Amino acid sequence: MDELIVQGEISSRIFTLRREQVMLDRDLAELYGVETKRLNEQVKRNRERFPSDFMFQLNNSEKNELVAKCDRFNNIKHSTVNPMVFTEQGIYMLSSVLKSKKAIEVNIAIIRTFKKLREFSKHYNALAKQLIEIDRKHDKQYKALKKTLDELIAESEMADMKRIGFLKE
Repeated sequence: MDELIVQGEISSRIFTLRREQVMLDRDLAELYGVETKRLNEQVKRNRERFPSDFMFQLNNSEKNELVAKCDRFNNIKHSTVNPMVFTEQGIYMLSSVLKSKKAIEVNIAIIRTFKKLREFSKHYNALAKQLIEIDRKHDKQYKALKKTLDELIAESEMADMKRIGFLKE
């Protein structure tokens, strides 16, 4: 149960930006039990370990969008420095620059969470494909049923138009 709580806490801090799943520096720092400033200092000291596909800084519009969507980020709204975000690979690299026991444990939990999210995504995609196929199948059945009902209605209208009995002349 403890692991589920940790994974839930971690997965709620993973966002998709620039088509990448990322975590903010402040969230990572909180999980690692360090100040955001200290985490970023370690990253700056080891900049060669963090290419742009491992870590990038949010631009103003991304920061504003994040603040607008998540109330918990209101305190970064007026910050002069935009947050850094780390991709999954960047988070793995953090384990090489943050050496505390807690950092190691948190990194293991984060790696497991990303793995579970990938597994969920695979199952979700398979389920979505099945739902699309069911929808197509039912759409065909619906069209066939509608066609049959339209034909029955047309026949009924034709029958109503035919008069039974004698006509007065």
